[in-house]
Parts: sequence; C-alpha cells; structure tokens
Amino acid sequence: MKKLLLLMALGLAPLLSLSPVRAAEPVAVHYTLSAQDKKDLPRIEDYLNGLKNLSASFLQIDDAGGIMRGELAISRPGKMRVTYNPPSKDFIIADGSFVHIWNEDLKAQTNVEQGSSLAEFILRDPVKLQGEVTVTKVERSPAKLEVTLVQSNDPGAGSLTLVFEDKPLKLRQWKVIDPQGRMTGVSLENMSEGAVFPASTFIFTPPNFGKNP
Repeated sequence: MKKLLLLMALGLAPLLSLSPVRAAEPVAVHYTLSAQDKKDLPRIEDYLNGLKNLSASFLQIDDAGGIMRGELAISRPGKMRVTYNPPSKDFIIADGSFVHIWNEDLKAQTNVEQGSSLAEFILRDPVKLQGEVTVTKVERSPAKLEVTLVQSNDPGAGSLTLVFEDKPLKLRQWKVIDPQGRMTGVSLENMSEGAVFPASTFIFTPPNFGKNP
C-alpha cells in the first residue's frame, strides 16, 4: 500500500480511494539499450540532477476522463508540494522523510514514509537511470524524448514515463501507470526551474491544527 500511495502521489491522482490490490502476474522486463539510448540517458541524468528547484502549474488527466489543475513545487533533494486548485482543498507534501496527504472530504491526513520507491524518483539525489530503476522503453520524436522506468526489484508495482522536450532538454510531462493498469498523466505549464520557496512550503500543517473537531 505504501508503494502504491507514493506512486500515485507522484501521479498527483486522488489518493485515498485506491485499492491496494496488486497485479496478478509479475511484469517481465526486457529492453536492450541502443547506442543512442546510451548517449541520451546520461544527458537526462545530468539534466535532472541539475534541476534543484522547480515550480509549475499542472494539468492532471486520468484514464477515466477526470481532470484537475493545481500548483507544484519541487525542491531537490526530497521535497515536493502539490496543491490542487479550488474547489478541491486536498494537498500533498513530501518533506524529505515522509509524504503527507491531506484529504479535505475526510478532514484527515495520511502519512507515508518516503523510501526508495519509484514515486520519488525525481526527488532523489543523485538521479540514476540504473540500479534501483530499470529503463523499459525509450521513444523519440523530432522534438520529444520519452523514458519509461520501473522499480528493478518490483517491476509489477507500476511504471513512470518521463516526457521531455528535447534540444534542449526540458521536463514537460510524466505518466504514471499503477499495478492495475490505470494511467494518470501530468502536464507541466508555466514552469520555472529557478524558483525560490519559503521554508514553510514543505512543512506539513493540517488545516484543522489547533481547531476543535
């Protein structure tokens, strides 16, 4: 359940209604890196490792047609804040140790230990496209580069596809597929790679803190 919550937190999908049921069959990973892949993957690592602070608006679309918008703040290593636009009051904070998820409908929070799951891949320092993750696909078009990853020790836990504008590289989108095959896509808009955040940005404070229930 922890891995699923973390994976979907990265997908920015509604979190607390997810089933923890895993896929029945293990996922086999078979992909041989091409000579071009071996040139492009180090470029992607270098780009992501140089990406310290990022702010953006996002558009989230799931495969059921659900659409949400919000604001994203990332401070590498380890920190992320996701705030959904009204009428939603849900938000997610990764503070480097835990992922805190606030569900406004339930007036409740879920705290999940931040580990080495695929979900916090882009928050790691350093980012490596090998070892704990395995590249399962690289796709190219004239101005776009897509890389799909799974956890090396648990490929059935879901996949993450990072979509870059190329020449020069710029992160534009990611797509998350959960163990049941449900996909959530997140497109980044109005992105700033040199954002400066107040320290309070990545500190989780429940909205009901100090209030009578």
